[in-house]
Amino acid sequence: MDLKWPHAAAKSRTGIADALATVTPVLVTSKRGKPDDKVLRAALYGWAFHKVRRETTKLTGKEAAALKWLQDNSLRVVTLNEKEQRSQLIRSALDTIALKMDGTPAAAKTVARKRAIFYGALNYAVELDILPANPIDRVAWKAPAIAEEVNRNVVARPRQVRALLAAIEDKRPELTAFYGCLYYAYMRPGEAKVLRRGDCIDLPDEGWGQLLLSGNSPRVGSEWTDAGTSHEERQLKHRAKKIARPVPIPPELVRLLRRHLAEHGTAPDGRLFSGGRGGPLSESVYGRVWQLARGMALTPTQVASPLAGRPYDLRHSGVTLALNAGVPAPEVAPAPVTASTCCYGSTPDASTATSTCGTAVSRTLSRTATS
Repeated sequence: MDLKWPHAAAKSRTGIADALATVTPVLVTSKRGKPDDKVLRAALYGWAFHKVRRETTKLTGKEAAALKWLQDNSLRVVTLNEKEQRSQLIRSALDTIALKMDGTPAAAKTVARKRAIFYGALNYAVELDILPANPIDRVAWKAPAIAEEVNRNVVARPRQVRALLAAIEDKRPELTAFYGCLYYAYMRPGEAKVLRRGDCIDLPDEGWGQLLLSGNSPRVGSEWTDAGTSHEERQLKHRAKKIARPVPIPPELVRLLRRHLAEHGTAPDGRLFSGGRGGPLSESVYGRVWQLARGMALTPTQVASPLAGRPYDLRHSGVTLALNAGVPAPEVAPAPVTASTCCYGSTPDASTATSTCGTAVSRTLSRTATS
């Protein structure tokens, strides 16, 4: 953890701590006297695997006792490569990674992420000559198959999205375009939050426009960021620093953004969407507004269902619309961001948004305008 901490994003720090706090309690010589699972996890996740907190604070009480128990009962790393125990120990650790804290199966992506972190920790032991080779490579373990497709019950139809946006326009018009970005441009909330006027490189009077996205601001908790803020502004997910992503946007979103700029302007730093007093738009604010809109736009039965339960589900709904419009599934399913970039063809020019994919999406939007 200490090796990774200085260069890791706050979100990555929490992921590493989570994975290590999951697998470490399993690798023990005895379970006699084992502390409560929640107390043990709190000691590991919140202190032992938190470099700054471990160096600046002292653990006390039940958590200190839990960590002392773990130190007394932890296996030596070399034990993981002993022929007699290797298979049982590694399988036990990986089986634990495959479960959530409540014992239900974890998502395949979560399992893969935690396994990679555990694998990397053992690779570091190889680098330090503690282990001759990574023992995970000697175990033919396969994670249980878990469906990763989007729950169709959360996907809103175009007319439902329009009703939701209309409800937001009625109560919080300065946020209508924010939600529109999630649906029409497949943006993550963290990406929409840091959208700036300079990112809107083409908002024509008619037709398709273009955004150039370069940042993301996920919520991670102030204790994990270097600045002590609850959000960390970074590069786009799965992108190197300073790499931007051109995104063609349909006329519907162009109109929303043009109206937003005309009526609400921007924050002093150019951000289109801000919270109180020009600060960052918080997850709690846009989450509450979304639930208010659901209550206004949906039936009681729909409100009680998963339908568009989170703002993020607008992104799922937009991707589904793209698939129905003819955007190739391989372009959309693995990484929804490519559902927008595929509209370009090979040249990131707004005019090419009317290529095959762009035209398909445009036609679908037109067909559903009265549905």
